[in-house]
Amino acid sequence: MTEMERYSRQILFQPIGREGQGKLLESSAVIVGMGALGTVISNHLVRAGVGYVRIIDRDLVELSNLQRQTLYDEDDALDSLPKVIAAEKKLRKINSGVKVEPIIADLTLDNAEDLLGGFDVIVDGTDNFNTRYLINDVAVKHGIPWVYGGAVSSRGMFSVIRPGQTPCYRCLFPSVPVGLGETCDSIGVLSSITEIIGSFEAVEAIKLLVGAESNPNLEQMDIWHNSFLQMDISQGRNPECPACVHHRFEFLDRASDQQVSYASLCGRNTIQINPRQTHKTDLRKLARRLGDIGKVKGNPFLLQFMPDDEIKMVIFHDGRVLVHGTNDTVKAKSYYARYIGL
Repeated sequence: MTEMERYSRQILFQPIGREGQGKLLESSAVIVGMGALGTVISNHLVRAGVGYVRIIDRDLVELSNLQRQTLYDEDDALDSLPKVIAAEKKLRKINSGVKVEPIIADLTLDNAEDLLGGFDVIVDGTDNFNTRYLINDVAVKHGIPWVYGGAVSSRGMFSVIRPGQTPCYRCLFPSVPVGLGETCDSIGVLSSITEIIGSFEAVEAIKLLVGAESNPNLEQMDIWHNSFLQMDISQGRNPECPACVHHRFEFLDRASDQQVSYASLCGRNTIQINPRQTHKTDLRKLARRLGDIGKVKGNPFLLQFMPDDEIKMVIFHDGRVLVHGTNDTVKAKSYYARYIGL
C-alpha cells in the first residue's frame, strides 16, 4: 500500500483531493491540552495525515478521564501515565507515518512562544480561560491561525481565529471570567459533546491547512436540549482590542495585571494562588456548587473545600486560594482550574 492509498477516501473528497492531501502531509499542528477535546482532535488529525503533530499537556491519565478521553484505557490510568505519553503511544499505532511529538508541560508565558511558534495551526484542547488568552496572544503576535473550542455539561462552542483577518479571541471575550466558572469537574460533561466539538475543531484545522474557507461563525450548541446558535463574528473585531489592534500581549507580559501569581509557602506544603485583579467571590454560591463534589465547610470569611483526602483548598472573598497538601505549583494550578474555574 502506498502512502496515498491510506488516504484514498479522503482524497476522493473533492475539497481536499490529492493536492490538499499533499498539503496535509507537509503541514504541522500543535494541540494544547490532551483531555477530552485534545484526544478527539489529535485522533482526527493523525488519521488525516497531518505530517507533524505536537501534543502538550501537564496531567496524568486518571480513571475518571476514561468516560470521555477516547485515546486512553484502564492500563494508562493504572500506570498513571502522562496523557501525552499514553496518547503518543496510541497515535503512533494509528499512523506511523505521522510525527507525533509529546510535550509534558504546563503552558505558561515562559514557554508558550517556544512551544507554539512555527506551527501552521494551533488547536485548543484546553479547559481554562487563561490558557486560551495565552494562546491568543502567541497566535496574534506570530500570525498563526488557531481554532478555539470548549465543552462542559451538554454544551459546547467553537470558532476559528485568523490573525489579521478575523476578530481575535480577546475581541470576542474581552475579559477573563472570574469567580464561579463552570468546569467538567464541577458540573460534569457528556462525552458526546466533547466528540462533536473536537471533531468540528479538527475539520476547521484541516480547512486551514489545505487553504479552504473556514467557518466565519461562533457556533454554540446544547445537545441535551437540542439548541443550536450560529453567530456571525466576521465583523466583530474590537477597534480597541489590546491584542490584535494595539499589540499589547498582556498574557505574555509578566508585569501585566492579567497574570495569576503562584507562590509556595515555605514549610507549609501549600501553594498560594493570587489573581492580580482581585474580585468578590460569592462563597455561599461556591459552597453550594462544590458541595456536590467534596467536603465543604466555611465561615463568613472563607470557604474550605476538600475534593479528596490529599488536598484542601481555602478560598477567600477576594479570589485568593490556598491549596494545602502540595508544594507542586503545576498540581495546585490543576486543582484550581478544575474546581474554581480558572
